[in-house]
Amino acid sequence: MTALLGQAAAAQTTARPAPTPAPPVVAQAAVPVPQSSSPPSTPSDPPSSPADRSSSPSDRSSSPSALPESADTATPPGSRTERAGADKRHVRVNGPAHSITTTGSTGVALTFDDGPDPTYTPQLLEMLAKAKVKATFCVVGTNAKRHPQLIRDIVKAGHTLCNHSWNHDLKLGKKPPAKIKADLERTNAAIRAAVPDAKIPVMRAPGGNFTPRLVKVSGKLGMKSLYWQVDPRDWEHPKGESHHDHRKKIIRIVKKHTRPGAVILSHDYAQPDTIAAYQVLLPWLKHHFELIAL
Repeated sequence: MTALLGQAAAAQTTARPAPTPAPPVVAQAAVPVPQSSSPPSTPSDPPSSPADRSSSPSDRSSSPSALPESADTATPPGSRTERAGADKRHVRVNGPAHSITTTGSTGVALTFDDGPDPTYTPQLLEMLAKAKVKATFCVVGTNAKRHPQLIRDIVKAGHTLCNHSWNHDLKLGKKPPAKIKADLERTNAAIRAAVPDAKIPVMRAPGGNFTPRLVKVSGKLGMKSLYWQVDPRDWEHPKGESHHDHRKKIIRIVKKHTRPGAVILSHDYAQPDTIAAYQVLLPWLKHHFELIAL
């Protein structure tokens, strides 16, 4: 469910699934670096492991929402005033292997994958703190082990932690249950080596490649399986696309497709344009929605 730079993470064991085209993107992100629609039918995440990705110039709700588990009725988008008296039920479409795609409330969840990143995670944490917004960080075990202080910073700031596997193995869900369990437990152990009592309520499969087996093992470890509903494909950098255009694309897709209850996928690892884009998106999202940590 990346933009997990200068540090190398464990290499991935297989290629990512072919990306689906991102919806065409109008807003501008005229901010220098420190910069979706219905749920996608196919997994969408970076085509390589964190170690292979480029490292170049790249009022929270007072209570977290309950995570959905079944289908419900969609609520059309509207202004904050319009939403106030509206039915707070929202679409609860299941993702792969019945993973979660929405928050199950009016709240919108920002999720950031593949970190922590020693350059961009601190920038994102500072931005979120100034905006008084809480988010969910889906961390890779190797990066959690390498940067324990960042795990402590995430928890201290009141954000939610998510297990994103040990080294972003795209075939994790196809492995035997014992190996899946060992991978997820190893990641949790790396997180809790930094924060012994850390709560890890959710897990996101590398590449969004959920399988019934992976969901079942994750559930036995006390973690719900978290997919997404809005994906700006911030990790995908088409040849010839400028940083300015990439930021505009991220902003346009998030603005166009975010609805009450949406889970938004982005990356804090090696993605400077994502950080710049959220300098524009955070005020806009906060104005139009209630932003929550899962």
